[in-house]
Amino acid sequence: MERDNRLGDYLRARRDVTTPRDVGLPDDGSRRVPGLRRDEVALLAGVSTDYYIRLEQGRERHPCEQVLQAIARALRLDDAAAAHLFRLGLPALAGSPVPTTTVSPDLLRLMDSLRDVPAFVVAASQDVLAANAIAEELYRGFARFDNLLRMIFLDPFAREFYGDWDKAAGIAVNNLRASSAQLAAADERIERLVGELSVHSPAFATLWARYEIRPRTHEDKHFRHPRVGELHLHFEALAVTSAPGQHLSVYSAKPGSPSGDGLILLRRLAEQNTSSEKGNIHS
Repeated sequence: MERDNRLGDYLRARRDVTTPRDVGLPDDGSRRVPGLRRDEVALLAGVSTDYYIRLEQGRERHPCEQVLQAIARALRLDDAAAAHLFRLGLPALAGSPVPTTTVSPDLLRLMDSLRDVPAFVVAASQDVLAANAIAEELYRGFARFDNLLRMIFLDPFAREFYGDWDKAAGIAVNNLRASSAQLAAADERIERLVGELSVHSPAFATLWARYEIRPRTHEDKHFRHPRVGELHLHFEALAVTSAPGQHLSVYSAKPGSPSGDGLILLRRLAEQNTSSEKGNIHS
């Protein structure tokens, strides 16, 4: 998926998307690079240009903590992005948890008890490991409810389903980057997924190359369900501490709101489908 110079790749990607205006430098419009030049980052970080070039090229692989802090400030990295920089520059200080795709019986019971809202368990690779009936109904328009990234980038229905596809796609990629930053060394599924999507989706490849690190913990979502209509739902991702990489994803809406009523209809559709499936089994 990536060469062995991950620190250099990350620095270069972040430098390319950091503009002079972002860091208070003048821009006369004659620049030949999309973002900052290497000498500008070095100046802002208080290191020599030669040293910074060696960092990007992978010829210097042991930066100290103070240098990484200075570069994080120079590139205006937020907390998540700076944490990733430290994981790359000081790997001895960051352990890699071992991900698991086995959903515990207790978590399954908790998920299934949430009968009024869509709830599902995802892995770090965004594989859907388990889902309750209403979540299955929410995503029924997709060919497969198996991996959130494949659904967004490879299934044409995604363009109809997401009220703002560009926003949903960007958030999903940034979240996968965050998961990859923490677990990629131990989770080959992420590497295979990135390879597949990079080949089949130019939009994914472009977003992935930006190297944005931003875990998705909560957000407001806008869906267009083919039977229920417009849904404006609040999303929460609850980390499963007993299973590294797993999250319980839950959607909710304010009771009595149009979207709250939409969830009631979605639940009824899910109950009808469950009853129908049981009837087919016994017939």
